Amino acid sequence: MHESREHLQTLTEIRSLMERSSKFLSLSGLSGVSAGIIALAGAVSVYMRTQLGLFTPIRDYQLTPTDVHHQDVREFLVKVAVTVLVLALLSGMYFTVRRARRHGQTVWNKSSQRLLWALLVPLATGGVFCLALLHYNLIWLAFPATLIFYGLSLLNGSKYTLRDVESLAYCEIGLGLISLFWPGYNLLTWGLGFGVLHIVYGLAMYFKYERTTA
Repeated sequence: MHESREHLQTLTEIRSLMERSSKFLSLSGLSGVSAGIIALAGAVSVYMRTQLGLFTPIRDYQLTPTDVHHQDVREFLVKVAVTVLVLALLSGMYFTVRRARRHGQTVWNKSSQRLLWALLVPLATGGVFCLALLHYNLIWLAFPATLIFYGLSLLNGSKYTLRDVESLAYCEIGLGLISLFWPGYNLLTWGLGFGVLHIVYGLAMYFKYERTTA
């Protein structure tokens, strides 16, 4: 009986070592919280700039190439998206590096490289696709497209990190698909997806993995 327990413990340790060597497990829940706050700030800035309102059908707000005001709005949307992305990445890197150092782990390794590549391909593809939508004045489709491609990116990268990321991915994809048929709530669903869901997910991960080991 004692020997069987030892064998079970040994197998558990081997499995843990294999998982750590193949997956990047240093993602911080606080990075999700910070990304959500930044995204909400971006949504508020878009709301104040465009005066669309949370329940205004964005498909009725057409961006025409001959309208200088609408051209400015289109450039503003791109700037906000890039700013939110950069700030979210920087904050995520900060909290993730901090957590890795606390546990004596390295951030840049084979598992993190695989994770980065798995995330980057769908994200880059979605970014180009959304720019094309803006180019053809389909702003109302760009909002749900960002959610869908981001969700696909998380789903693709979930196999290289915590499996909890998969749940967030399905939520983002589902919200994006709903937003396709609910154009009057595009800005609201975008804020929910990138803002609220990130904050909820980040807090859940923090209390599940970080607070107990702090």
